[in-house]
Amino acid sequence: MQPLIETRGLSYRYPRQGEVLSHVDFSLFAGDRVALIGPNGAGKTTFLHLLVGLKKAKAGEVFAYGSVRKTEAQFVEVRAKSGFLFQDPDDQLFCPTVIEDVAFGPLNLGRSKEQAESLARKTLASLGMVGYEERVAHQLSGGEKRLVALASVLAMEPQVLLLDEPTNALDSRAQKRLLDVLMTLPQAMIIISHDDEFLADIATRYIRLDAARFSEADACFAKGIA
Repeated sequence: MQPLIETRGLSYRYPRQGEVLSHVDFSLFAGDRVALIGPNGAGKTTFLHLLVGLKKAKAGEVFAYGSVRKTEAQFVEVRAKSGFLFQDPDDQLFCPTVIEDVAFGPLNLGRSKEQAESLARKTLASLGMVGYEERVAHQLSGGEKRLVALASVLAMEPQVLLLDEPTNALDSRAQKRLLDVLMTLPQAMIIISHDDEFLADIATRYIRLDAARFSEADACFAKGIA
């Protein structure tokens, strides 16, 4: 089986922090829900940014959806197929209303206005956000922003989900709704989270990033060190 996303010898360093990723080999296959764990500042978010070309690797290669990806033009296609939920929802909510934010991605992918709005409403409903369509996103609570940001990702119907701290600012009821939705989805996922219980419910594999290296981990070992 060919991986959806693969890295070979991927390395990255920050000028003052030094190397955060060193010759990382990784493969994401259809059906995977990978929990990416490790200490704060280990480079987990940086790894996701490298996968979609938001940062450029210092060494190694990214293979995504059957092709090597190096140039910005090549990564544009990767970003269209990879739904990235940022750690801070304010980084991806920028339209006047919620419905416009959620419909923005489908419109950019060539859907008609009617198709995009229909898909946006359906996605918001799946997350328990009926009635929020005309609200101003930046006036919502942190948890509400998180769900709208997730809706904007899911509405694009990506092949892969990259979820950076998806349960941040969510109360227990919203977390349960989020888990129920994610468990019904067919997409492969990479999930960064410090919520051990959430990861235990959703992850099929654990990968630990520490000292710039990846290693396989099991749920028992991972608990408390995510």
